[in-house]
Amino acid sequence: MKKEKHRKSLLKTLLKSFLCLFLAVIVILGGYIAYLFLSYSRIEDNQPIVASENGLMEEIEFEKTYTAVIQNLGFGAYTQDFTFFMDGGTESWAVSEESVKNCINNAAYEAEKHNPDFILFQEVDFDSTRSYHINQRDLLEKRFSSYSSAFAVNYHSAFLFYPFTQPHGSSNSGILTLSKYNITSGVRRSLPISESVSKFLDLDRCYSISRIPVENGKELVLFNVHLSAYGGSDEIRTAQMNMLFEDMKKEYEKGNYCVCGGDFNHDFTGDSTQKLNGGAEVDFGWAQPFPTNLLPDCIERCDDYSSETLVPTCRNCDIPYKKGNFTIIVDGFLVTKNVNVKRVENISTEFVYSDHNPVVLNFKLK
Repeated sequence: MKKEKHRKSLLKTLLKSFLCLFLAVIVILGGYIAYLFLSYSRIEDNQPIVASENGLMEEIEFEKTYTAVIQNLGFGAYTQDFTFFMDGGTESWAVSEESVKNCINNAAYEAEKHNPDFILFQEVDFDSTRSYHINQRDLLEKRFSSYSSAFAVNYHSAFLFYPFTQPHGSSNSGILTLSKYNITSGVRRSLPISESVSKFLDLDRCYSISRIPVENGKELVLFNVHLSAYGGSDEIRTAQMNMLFEDMKKEYEKGNYCVCGGDFNHDFTGDSTQKLNGGAEVDFGWAQPFPTNLLPDCIERCDDYSSETLVPTCRNCDIPYKKGNFTIIVDGFLVTKNVNVKRVENISTEFVYSDHNPVVLNFKLK
């Protein structure tokens, strides 16, 4: 009888303990979900960007050929052996502080080699767990101290506790535009994004607009873009493209000259997925063909590459990089028809410091 009572008492204690543990998990999980929702916010559209006035020159000239470089920095994490958990890999942080600084400096060095008049960087981190809170914007602005600079935040997340072995943490990132010519004004345009739970993976997508005077009284308008990959849909992708194209068209109709560059998170040529991967039909969801059917007549895609061999600009980061892995072209330039493209080239770096390669554009104004 005593043994039976003891067994029942022990069972009751275990059930209470299990119930308390279950309730604790529910409270913690509910509190964390509440934290995510309460901390979520979007930056308002049409926010002015205050640009530095370090540029050494004032007006764009018609007779001169200019060089622009774009580079997604991959928040300084993507060495060749780095794999990212949101791409099917394992890592969530860069390997080390030293590795982050090396990657950013190598990207800057590669850009410098082309003596660019304009540089458009994406995935520039600051105060982020994943990149050891290194201020990459500060590193780049000091490196290019003679350039005018304009920065816009396009990603800021609450603390993410996943992956459990190494939580991704909080992230802050943006797009940085650098110009040898003084940027007289700038604005941040908030892109449409998903309103579902997937918005927590696609926080505050935007593009920036930077204005530089031209000698005829018009303006060169630089668009720095980084469109959605995670959390996107056909409707969101179309809405983002239409918004960007409409802004470029408006500038063209005013007589201004537009150069748009960055990471479009689309197959930029429409067929690089097949051409670079032996004709294979590979679908990672985000690698949709660039919607040329949406392009207004006044905007041209710069895909007439100077290199005889097609060079990718991005790798998928589910596995460490080696030749033969899946690659694609997602980075590139768009220009309005009053811009004369002299040369465009994707530069192969074998993805040693980023999961993206830079793209170089030489152009003149008509």
